[in-house]
Amino acid sequence: MTSTPPEPPESDSNEPTVPMEGGEPDYGRVNQPPPPPPGYGTPPPPPGYGTPPPPPGYGPPPGYQPPPGGYPPPPGYAYGAHAGAPWGVHPVTGVPYSEKQKLIAGLLNILLPFGIGRFYIGDTGTGVAQLLVTIFTCGIGSLWSLIDGVLMLTGDPNDSEGRPLRP
Repeated sequence: MTSTPPEPPESDSNEPTVPMEGGEPDYGRVNQPPPPPPGYGTPPPPPGYGTPPPPPGYGPPPGYQPPPGGYPPPPGYAYGAHAGAPWGVHPVTGVPYSEKQKLIAGLLNILLPFGIGRFYIGDTGTGVAQLLVTIFTCGIGSLWSLIDGVLMLTGDPNDSEGRPLRP
């Protein structure tokens, strides 16, 4: 008797979706695309990705700024102050501020028009001149002190050492 091999059954929904390997069905796996041809690997990682971190104690790489934050200035010091500039520095010129305030100097020159504001900032030469002009002109020369006080309040006056007055 001759036996004929049985015909394979028609495809059923319970059949494996991937061809059998090693004689066992591979149920549950979905058809996957074939592997890429040799020479086509995964794309290289973007630049800077996967570079080792710098050793500890070396700081940021060149061209990078340290992260924002840090400790606030000590009490009694203005923003940007350091030991050489306890009252801070002028934002445009970077010169340290004087310990004198321009509000006090301007108001002294306006309210006491005898050159008192100039004495306050240490400019004794101009203070003596304003005082003498006011005395010798019977008070009319006090206009000089009034105008000087307004200019002190609106401008950037300096003290006797050439440092800008604090705002």
